[in-house]
Formats: sequence, structure tokens, C-alpha cells
Amino acid sequence: MFRRPVLLIIVLLVCAAVLGVLGLAAFPPSVPPAPVERLLPNDRFQVR
Repeated sequence: MFRRPVLLIIVLLVCAAVLGVLGLAAFPPSVPPAPVERLLPNDRFQVR
């Protein structure tokens, strides 16, 4: 049917990748909110 089926498959994969990137750029996934955790100093195990 096609003279170069490998080239057709490569072109279709590139088109699918471009459409996927454009889809993610147009509709980015939402970032879930996370609480901010503060680092507390640990004085219990320090050698004096």
C-alpha cells in the first residue's frame, strides 16, 4: 500500500507526540495544594 511504511509510522508517532505536548500545554494538570512544613532543629541527638 505505502512505499515506506516505516516513514509513515515515524510521522504518525511524531504527530501524536506533538498533539500530546500541545494538549498538555493547553490544559495543564492541576497541582494539589500541599501544606508548608517548617524544618525544626533537632537538639536531642547533638553532642555537646
